[in-house]
Amino acid sequence: MTAMLLTEIDHVAIAVPDLDAAIAYYAETFGATVAHRERIDSDGVEEALLNVADSYVQLLTPTSDSSPVAKYLEKKGPGIHHVGYRVADCAAALQSVKDHGGLVIDEQPRPGSRGTTVAFIHPKGAFGTLIELVQE
Repeated sequence: MTAMLLTEIDHVAIAVPDLDAAIAYYAETFGATVAHRERIDSDGVEEALLNVADSYVQLLTPTSDSSPVAKYLEKKGPGIHHVGYRVADCAAALQSVKDHGGLVIDEQPRPGSRGTTVAFIHPKGAFGTLIELVQE
């Protein structure tokens, strides 16, 4: 049996066409505040992280028409894009996915927002859910 590699939910990512409008909705409706906001040019997105206990709601909007989030919004509209799980060792968790026949988007861990190390797992190998492994 494999040891538990997921330590907690890091974030639930929601693709939105208007980041400021989504931030305003969460602020006005739930009193949520932005803990971190960052543009990630390598992924073609801008994010806003809203604290929910020790996790986040990550609001994502595309910064280019070729961004995967832009394609997602065009195909499916706004909504849950992926789930990010915290891991102690991103490389080990990614290797476990590969060892168990999972499909990966990132062959190696790479830099993420907030100084994290991340890797994405393809939804076709994860029961329809895009998964992000996040090492702080």
